[in-house]
Amino acid sequence: MTRDASAHMKPHRRTDIRKIGLLVAALIIAALGCHALAFPSPHMSPTASPGGARPMEPPGVIDEEDGVVPDGTTVFDTDVPAVTRLEPTLLAALRRAAADAEADGVQAFRVNSGHRSEDYQKQLLDEAVDEYGSEEEAVKWVATPETSAHVSGDAVDIGGSDATAWLSRNGSAYGLCQTYANEPWHYELRPEAVGHGCPAMYDNAAQDPRTQR
Repeated sequence: MTRDASAHMKPHRRTDIRKIGLLVAALIIAALGCHALAFPSPHMSPTASPGGARPMEPPGVIDEEDGVVPDGTTVFDTDVPAVTRLEPTLLAALRRAAADAEADGVQAFRVNSGHRSEDYQKQLLDEAVDEYGSEEEAVKWVATPETSAHVSGDAVDIGGSDATAWLSRNGSAYGLCQTYANEPWHYELRPEAVGHGCPAMYDNAAQDPRTQR
């Protein structure tokens, strides 16, 4: 090979080396990208929480911790906050009554609602305002978070017509009384009812002095 021919070939070799270098770099970048997809950083996931903890709930989500009741919950459940956070003497009375009701053929009292957080109560009130058109009408059914007996753990909503019918006949013997005439499912503890019977009901929650603001 002549000196002139060798000089003409050098640029081609440099071009080939540059192409090989670019190809290798592209392969490395592609490999790193695949690794990142297979093993994403916790910061890449919108639901991941630091330290590998369980996924965080989006802000504003109302869940069981707030008092949402899973289907089939009864007064005997021990892992449902809506039940376990009820005022202890109310819960004890409910369980005594439910056990006796079962002996009469009534299935365990189903809980439709019990203790609620203030956030959950506010959500229910807002929904009632939308349904009834004004807060004045809504509070006949749903108290404010500041005045609700559910928020304080002093009220429970019992499901099932057989259970509420049994309680209307026998509840006073356990101090369990229907509070509002328009809510046959809503019961609160009135210890004096054991000896004197349940007090007269309010027509609705808005008439209850405890709910007045």
